[in-house]
Amino acid sequence: MAKLYFHYSTMNAGKSKLLLQASYNYRERGMGTLLLTAALDQRAGQGRIASRIGIGDDALTFDEDTDMFALIQDRGADCACVFVDEAQFLSIAQVWQLACVADDLRIPVMCYGLRVDFRGELFPGSAALLALADDLREVRTICHCGKKATMVIRRDEQGRAITEGAQVQVGGNETYVSLCRRHWREATGN
Repeated sequence: MAKLYFHYSTMNAGKSKLLLQASYNYRERGMGTLLLTAALDQRAGQGRIASRIGIGDDALTFDEDTDMFALIQDRGADCACVFVDEAQFLSIAQVWQLACVADDLRIPVMCYGLRVDFRGELFPGSAALLALADDLREVRTICHCGKKATMVIRRDEQGRAITEGAQVQVGGNETYVSLCRRHWREATGN
């Protein structure tokens, strides 16, 4: 039975590395995979999933207008598993479409993304995945104090935590830092 999975964490936990490794394992066994990533995240290049440790692979991109079910149905004929990076950028409707891929096309869908933004609020795609996924898997990383990091701050050019602004701003280590809740509260003044 195919399932919808959500692998979630904060920044820099290794989600993309895990996605690429799992896809490689399928392909090594002669099974096809379909990789998808958000069009708005071009840090590794358009249509590319890459990990900070240097591995990467090409992917199809999705945006807010993409019908995920139709895309996968059209492209997934020989697909043993679908992998979605930056899943926090999915819409609620797209998460439902991915659930239908698992249910109706019987293709497992592995989504990888952030749970919360820099304000400590759920992304709409993440909220829908938390509600609909058959299997939730936390990818752990640590705060500078050694405790589990569950939050992330966005920093300005001087390294200060920003507490307001648009929910989506693509960035990496220069912009975001993963923290435990206590240190996130200290950094944000909450």
